[in-house]
Amino acid sequence: MKTKINLVLLSLCAVLLFGMKVSAQTDSEPKEALVKVYYFHVNKRCATCKAIESEAQQDVKELFGSQVSFVSYNLDQPDGEAKGKELGINSQALLVVKGKKKINLTNEGFLYARTDPAKFKKVIEEKIKPLL
Repeated sequence: MKTKINLVLLSLCAVLLFGMKVSAQTDSEPKEALVKVYYFHVNKRCATCKAIESEAQQDVKELFGSQVSFVSYNLDQPDGEAKGKELGINSQALLVVKGKKKINLTNEGFLYARTDPAKFKKVIEEKIKPLL
């Protein structure tokens, strides 16, 4: 009788430990960001265009880490052209996307990326934070 009870308890402990290990593994898997920032450009880019990309990428990483992804696409390349068509973009753009909601930050990028990067960072934060 004692042996049966010990066997049942041992089995129960094994099941609990195995279940905890499995759930811990699934929690550590990376999750895809729900908010995505897309920067679209062409082959020839001016200093402001390059600043928009570098400032936006840096700001998104600093402010939101892995919660928000940043991807740059060249519209002169097939993958960039395809993504641009999918999102309705055919020229340089800085776009924040969550589901079907799109926020175009291209104008703010041209206004602030080179002349006032702190203001640009603030705009990025104000536009993305409510989406999280």
